[in-house]
Amino acid sequence: MKIPFVNLKAQYHTIKPQIDLAIQNVIEETSFIGGHRVKEFEDSFAKAYGVKHCISTANGTDSLYIVLKMLGIGIGDEVITVANSWISSSEVISQTGARPVFVDIDPQYYTIDENLLESKITVNTKCIIPVHLYGQMCDMDKISKIANKYNIPILEDCAQSHFSEFKGIRAGLIGLAGSFSFYPGKNLGAYGDAGCLITNDDDLALKCRMFARHGALKKHQHEMEGINSRLDGIQAAILSVKLPYILEWTNQRNRVADLYTKLLSEVNSIVTPIKRRDTLHSYHLYVIRCDNRDGLQEFLLKNGVETSVHYPIALPNMNAYKYLGYSKNDFPIASDYQNKILSLPIYPELSDDQVGQIVELIKQYYKI
Repeated sequence: MKIPFVNLKAQYHTIKPQIDLAIQNVIEETSFIGGHRVKEFEDSFAKAYGVKHCISTANGTDSLYIVLKMLGIGIGDEVITVANSWISSSEVISQTGARPVFVDIDPQYYTIDENLLESKITVNTKCIIPVHLYGQMCDMDKISKIANKYNIPILEDCAQSHFSEFKGIRAGLIGLAGSFSFYPGKNLGAYGDAGCLITNDDDLALKCRMFARHGALKKHQHEMEGINSRLDGIQAAILSVKLPYILEWTNQRNRVADLYTKLLSEVNSIVTPIKRRDTLHSYHLYVIRCDNRDGLQEFLLKNGVETSVHYPIALPNMNAYKYLGYSKNDFPIASDYQNKILSLPIYPELSDDQVGQIVELIKQYYKI
């Protein structure tokens, strides 16, 4: 039996009648851009999440960029983020004209190493972007304490952490704003690009909504120059159908993750993910650290199991950031782990038998 890394078709078939009807209704209404479907999703997401404002965007990357721009960040400024993430977390910094400043990752949790954060702060630091990677929230107590000390706003990158929690508070609700991606493979995914930002700050919400709509809240009444970053009606309708299922899907992801961890406990060549205390992990990804990663990945693929690597090159090690003058030794943990991390299949529809099959193949590879 082949096991895909992500099985979006399986999820679709569990809610097919609702999805098909939602898409059909949008087409019949010709409500493709803006309209009540988008507002309904924004309102539903804000209510489900417990936040005042949800501003939908064309994608998650835009939502990060929009907040930075509306914070007035630009040339001469610095923004701190983590060394291991998707490039969206850092490229938006450069796009404002600011300089990205990277921090190495925590060796246990793979999120930003909060103990190294303060050493990166300068008089030019204007924002901190912690990334709640793989569904695991950062230690927001430590980050908030440092940010408050220097009066620096926090923009939480929640692209992989929908409804994750740290000490009972959801990702995106601790900082000034939170950014979400609804890329199809996310825990809450559209059928195309989509995203949003959330905030409890009225002034920031107004500015962000305006900037994302060409700088106008009403057509032709432009208060500023903005960008075009709108969620379309079909994606909004799909997300509205999926939203009521997200907590149950998160529970199922935890079921899969717990089973992986239990069954892999006797494989000494593998380090399974560690869950931070007082958190709800949403397990967007289940990432192991292993010996001979590339060999294991090839073996699993030959036996019908798709895996992935998140991410094979740490951000400061990419050609895109050569101009910053970093070396791999500046980020020893991220540089080491980029050759060892492997993401195993995880999604709500993955069965216990399939997890067992994957683990047995891993044991075969390491001759256990």
